Amino acid sequence: MTIERINPDALFKLDAFTQIVTAPASGRLAFIAGQAAFDADFNLVGVGDLHAQTVQAFQNLRAAVESLGGTVDDIVSTNMYIVGLDGEKVDVFGGAMAEALDGKPFPPNASTMIGVQALAAEGMLVEISAVAMID
Repeated sequence: MTIERINPDALFKLDAFTQIVTAPASGRLAFIAGQAAFDADFNLVGVGDLHAQTVQAFQNLRAAVESLGGTVDDIVSTNMYIVGLDGEKVDVFGGAMAEALDGKPFPPNASTMIGVQALAAEGMLVEISAVAMID
């Protein structure tokens, strides 16, 4: 399966982001629920620490897609929700995203970063939902 990442010349380009992702109609389309910084026992990791929570959320997203037999490279789209989003938090989130996978960056995908007032559980600072195309 070939997933194509496209950044048209008329649109801005960033290393950790792509404007358009196309995937063939074959395979399984997976909609992955919002992943936050909870461990397998539902304990919140990194209370008060956006960097730590972001790393955990991306690791949880990786675990979800791998449970389907895919990899993070199969993720074509994400929605990233961040409490109290501002320029500083964008920088912290971006830094955590760049090292979230054992020191490696999370692959670019068609993503949207959304600032929110609060998330479902007290202390949650980030939640990431995704769509993946699994071969």
